Amino acid sequence: MYDPPQFKRERNFLICPILFCVAFLLALPANAKTYVVTGGSYSFTYETNTTTSGNTDTVIIPTVFLRHHGQESRIPTQAQTVEQLLDQLQISLLEQDILSLPLDTPISDGLQLQIDSVITQQESYSITIPHEVTYCSDSSLPAGMEEVLIPGTDGELLCTAEVTYLNGIEQSRRILTQIQSIAPVTELIAQGTGNIPEPEELPDMPIIEDGYIIMPTGEIVTYYKTDYVTATGYTHTDAGCDMITSTGTTVHYGTAAVDPRFIPYGTRMLIVSHDGERYYGIATAEDCGGAIKRDRMDLYFPTYQECIEFGRRRCTIYFLG
Repeated sequence: MYDPPQFKRERNFLICPILFCVAFLLALPANAKTYVVTGGSYSFTYETNTTTSGNTDTVIIPTVFLRHHGQESRIPTQAQTVEQLLDQLQISLLEQDILSLPLDTPISDGLQLQIDSVITQQESYSITIPHEVTYCSDSSLPAGMEEVLIPGTDGELLCTAEVTYLNGIEQSRRILTQIQSIAPVTELIAQGTGNIPEPEELPDMPIIEDGYIIMPTGEIVTYYKTDYVTATGYTHTDAGCDMITSTGTTVHYGTAAVDPRFIPYGTRMLIVSHDGERYYGIATAEDCGGAIKRDRMDLYFPTYQECIEFGRRRCTIYFLG
């Protein structure tokens, strides 16, 4: 059949695009597939031809074990070299970074790659120089007593060092300079070697010396300051009183009711009347009362009669160490 020339040109125009599409499709790999691969915090697309066995696709992707600044990751990758892998992970090497393998090292399955940050810098700091303590004998002090003659003070050493850090952890420290800015002062302590007075009969009153007290029992106690209070006696049968103190202890001879703003709870004291006629003994601040203000104090006695005999007295208190 004879086609008119115009119709023949139109048919050729339609056939050419169809032939081009068929050729393109024939050129594509029959098993080309695109995968999204995720490893730790990293992911990428991976396009490959797969080997098909039944309905199962087998894709072999090399895995690199990366330790970056101390953090370990397991990275599946399609990179061909270490440099490509770092580009894929968007890791830029810093000036202080040390790479364990050359950038052109080929990627293989199980490859171990390490990037360490090594920083060396100078640092300045101070070190305390502990003071020494020396002792001397003093026969003017009773045996067993000590007295600080010269208080000791620590010194100071200014240092400059070159310090190396690996992934933020100190690895080495090389001292460059050491300058003593403050010299330590040696503490001097006198130790008593003198005899303790031993009267034929121990007195009913304590022997009070400068800084220490010889108790009627022969025991030696120390004190660090004195003060004065007006003291009265009280017992658990008084109005408003019972066997339990304000601090939760059970009242006993030696319980003192105080103003805790003036004398803190737990303070141990030796109490003697100011005129020297009455010696109460050692007491502990354990109780309080509505009438106890500042230099007022109540001392516990087991009986009402003992309270009456003690009465109201101006007393000297020795704060025990």
